Amino acid sequence: MDIYCYFCALLTLPIDVMFLYTDFSTFLKKYFEFKVQKLSVNAGFSCPNRNGYIGYGGCTYCNNQSFNPDYCTGNRSVKEQLEDGKMFFSRKYPEMKYLAYFQAYTNTYEKIEILKRLYEEALAVENVVGLVIGTRPDCVSEDLLGYLSELGRHTFVLLEYGVETTDDALLERINRGHTFDCAAKAICLTARYGLHVGAHLILGLPGQAAEQMVEQADILSDLPLETLKLHQLQLVRGTVMAREYERYPSDFNFLSVDEYADLVIGFLERLRPDIVVERFTSQTPKELLIAPDWGLKNYEFVALIQRRLKERCTYQGRLWKGRMD
Repeated sequence: MDIYCYFCALLTLPIDVMFLYTDFSTFLKKYFEFKVQKLSVNAGFSCPNRNGYIGYGGCTYCNNQSFNPDYCTGNRSVKEQLEDGKMFFSRKYPEMKYLAYFQAYTNTYEKIEILKRLYEEALAVENVVGLVIGTRPDCVSEDLLGYLSELGRHTFVLLEYGVETTDDALLERINRGHTFDCAAKAICLTARYGLHVGAHLILGLPGQAAEQMVEQADILSDLPLETLKLHQLQLVRGTVMAREYERYPSDFNFLSVDEYADLVIGFLERLRPDIVVERFTSQTPKELLIAPDWGLKNYEFVALIQRRLKERCTYQGRLWKGRMD
């Protein structure tokens, strides 16, 4: 059955069982017969956008403290961090297995010999069944992808690229230090090596119109992406963007919960239906967050999206431009 016929069949089902969007847990079930949890790791990497290799100051929105768990510090070994993370989850889920999530900064920005040692240290930890590696699209080489491809023959490996926006002018404004073409090429190359590949995208960057945000779904759908994380723009203390906001507050238009939910639904409708949407929002610790403060947990926003998709009788890929191909 082709994609179009599949959705036509779904529309005959009761709305409460109708396909809404492709979620991450469903994706993981394709590869694991047991519960799997990501454990964040700070392996002490730097970033070429901070140390002068590409630029200085980093991305204007970035403060890595906003997403690192307390146990993730670069002065502790990868094994120590993973064991601490396992201890937290194993109390409630003793049968849980884990993916080592190299999250902080640029997790391919090092000599390949060092990368191999760190990745293999993680995989040697009991009940760690794979790697998720967050990085920049300008920080991968064919040598590294070849090595990861070999690993991927025996274990789960997912590379997540910070794309953030498909608009080159916005990429320059937030000091990313690369173009969208660079991101697209890295995604295509990673897929050619047979690796799982994902992307991060921020919605609501300064100067970004609503239609521009939604149109990005069309562009990303043409790439061999498997997973996607959406994030609302959050203004975080200690960032360059926070200082920009103090000087030029009129440049910023923070989205309300309802506005963002509408954008997400519009984005999903145009997104290729097999792309796994891992998350819709980010959640910065309250002590670091300046705006917007919605007072919602991630799972509460997920429930809101699910409810509104059902109410509107819509779903991921409904308006995808490739559905009739």
